[in-house]
Amino acid sequence: MKCLLTMFLLIMLAGCSHTYYVVRHAEKAVPGDGPVMNTQNDPSLSTMGLQRAEALKKVLHDKNIRYIYSTNTIRTRSTAEPLSKLMNVPVQIYGPRPDSAFIQQLKLLKKNTLIVGHSNTIDDIANGLAGETKVGSDLPETVYDQIFIIHYRKGGRKIVFERVIY
Repeated sequence: MKCLLTMFLLIMLAGCSHTYYVVRHAEKAVPGDGPVMNTQNDPSLSTMGLQRAEALKKVLHDKNIRYIYSTNTIRTRSTAEPLSKLMNVPVQIYGPRPDSAFIQQLKLLKKNTLIVGHSNTIDDIANGLAGETKVGSDLPETVYDQIFIIHYRKGGRKIVFERVIY
């Protein structure tokens, strides 16, 4: 009986899958963008950025997101906010430079997760979650429209990587 229960649990775990969605924050405001909060080191989102944050919410609304991570900047938190409110999932803050400990923390979640970062960090996060280099370098300063999807299948034994424009 014990053996049967153990086998059942292993089959259940093997069938589990989860997905990480890694995005750069949406377009940030620059001086002259109008009535937006803008400080030199921590700009808010531009009007286009606010629209992109809403578009991200629409893309991920049915993806069963259970965790949302963001750095502690206005632009990353504002990118995550629409989905956070819709899904009633709080935004958790991570350090500005994701390290291997953060990647391991994400891998332990085993739930669909959104991570919002910066042009010079999302490649590190996506590659760390994929277990190999999938994103060759930092994103150009003008690129805001990509979602890096890392999907774990069958208990993490098979990883599928995808880059989607939204």
